[in-house]
Amino acid sequence: MSIATLSILLLVLLFAFLGAGLWVAFSLLGVGMAAMALFTDAPLGLVMATTMWGHSNSWALAALPLFIWMGEILFRSRLSEDMFTGLSPWMNRLPGQLLHVNVFACGIFAAVSGSSAATAATIGKLSIPELSRRGYPERLVIGTLAGSATLGLLIPPSIILIVYGVATEQSIARLFIAGVLPGVLLVSLFVGYVVIWALLNRDSLPMEDIGTNFREKIRRTRRLIPVVLLIGGVIGSIYAGIASPTDAAAVGVVLALVLSWSSGTLTRDSFFGGLMGATVTSCMIAFILAGASFLTVAMGFTGIPRILAEWIGSLGLSTFTLLAALTVFFVIMGCFLDGISVVVLTASVIMPMVLQAGIDPLWFGIFLVIVVEMSQITPPVGFNLFVLQSLTGRDILTVAHAALPFFFLMILALAIISVFPGIVTYLPEQM
Repeated sequence: MSIATLSILLLVLLFAFLGAGLWVAFSLLGVGMAAMALFTDAPLGLVMATTMWGHSNSWALAALPLFIWMGEILFRSRLSEDMFTGLSPWMNRLPGQLLHVNVFACGIFAAVSGSSAATAATIGKLSIPELSRRGYPERLVIGTLAGSATLGLLIPPSIILIVYGVATEQSIARLFIAGVLPGVLLVSLFVGYVVIWALLNRDSLPMEDIGTNFREKIRRTRRLIPVVLLIGGVIGSIYAGIASPTDAAAVGVVLALVLSWSSGTLTRDSFFGGLMGATVTSCMIAFILAGASFLTVAMGFTGIPRILAEWIGSLGLSTFTLLAALTVFFVIMGCFLDGISVVVLTASVIMPMVLQAGIDPLWFGIFLVIVVEMSQITPPVGFNLFVLQSLTGRDILTVAHAALPFFFLMILALAIISVFPGIVTYLPEQM
């Protein structure tokens, strides 16, 4: 049987499992088992046991549940209210006024939650009613939230960067640092879009009171100090080389508990609710990673990734052509699967192609995360769209239409980091 036929059969089997509603982890295991049992002579049970245990027993993976728990704690705290209060006085003089609070608040919360959906839900619960009450256009309120919430996937500590690092054996600390400048780039593009839109549509925005004096601004801004210190402590300790991502995650959990306690939101119910939420999410991701690691090894035994990489290399595609093709592929995949599943499903096949083309795997990780961000606001399975649909009561197409400009801004960001890869690689090279 040819490699092409084998690849098609395994792909059909995978989508059959997923279409039947089988869990992603079981689908990955099933395809890996079928590939090894039918097309190799390797000992299936031994390979599966050693692979799953070896990839689950990872110190780097310990950062995952800790960062998720930190986000769960802060999700149940008064953080979003404090951010809105602290940021809003400084946004009134910018064209677009309080719409910028959505962008900056999502960027800040992304840096402490690592989750796109949690960012959209947390900031949206506060800002949608407030901005609607003040008369801001609903389409732009939804759009800024949908686009900016995706920053939770990129700005460290990013859950999906941890998953990518474990799946591809890249340094999680360097991936975190690599995500900083692209995150700033995306925030700048979002702010720029809101400014341009506001200048062209002055009559569509309410007139805000801009008479807050400097002393009052400083008083309100003090509510941002705890979360800024938390971000600085977590990311700064990693960048300075003082702590590994896992160590920094542990410190982040302690600081988040202290922050929640000091704000009066740490109760027995919130503590155990956050702990159980983190446990459920972490187990799900760890199980998917275990299944993906076995599928990766199984694909190695069949020889599919190597032959596919050689075939791609023989086509003589330019780097930009290959990246454009992969972008379309990942966006289509993201229309049906969540971001983590996209990464773990494709890592075993895509990475040999990437390495064959001479693309830096660290740079490609950031590229991939931005593409996955785009898939968070594309129907039918855009998680951010679902969150905002539940918050606004609007249908999914209305929410998707509002998010469309931010989808194109992410494409622009991809083009920029492709032309100027130093945006991604500069900070990691300084470590």
